[in-house]
Amino acid sequence: MKKFIKIFFVVIIIIFIGIQFIRPNRTNPISDKSRDVSYYLNVPGNVKQILERSCYDCHSNLTRWPWYTNIAPASWLVASDVETGRSKFNFSEWGTYEIIDQISILDHINKQVKKGNMPLSKYLLIHTDAKLTDADRDLLCKWASSASDSLLSK
Repeated sequence: MKKFIKIFFVVIIIIFIGIQFIRPNRTNPISDKSRDVSYYLNVPGNVKQILERSCYDCHSNLTRWPWYTNIAPASWLVASDVETGRSKFNFSEWGTYEIIDQISILDHINKQVKKGNMPLSKYLLIHTDAKLTDADRDLLCKWASSASDSLLSK
């Protein structure tokens, strides 16, 4: 039985080392400030701080890649979450969206923040500073509503 346990752990270690060579894409595309959300919408400083702290890692080209994103399988999970977040919307690529899509994104932000669905709870396990207070939620929702209204009036 002891021999089986030793072999089992050796195999697990070999697999763990082997999967480290399967590297996900962890790059940040070059950001063009003329496509950034703040170029198109009024984003007050306090809102920008909340977005950067709680949203930008998954919804911008300014993702911070902490040390654990170098270790599989965590690297795969984080890269997948970032890819998914950017595919939903990307604050760094705001100018590439049609106005109707921008309005839809702002409404989606409003709904998800109100429900407490964003940031994701699994993200908050490690990034405790990204947790939104009630005041943060209120501020973000008011900003998203106001920005959506300003786009609707164009």
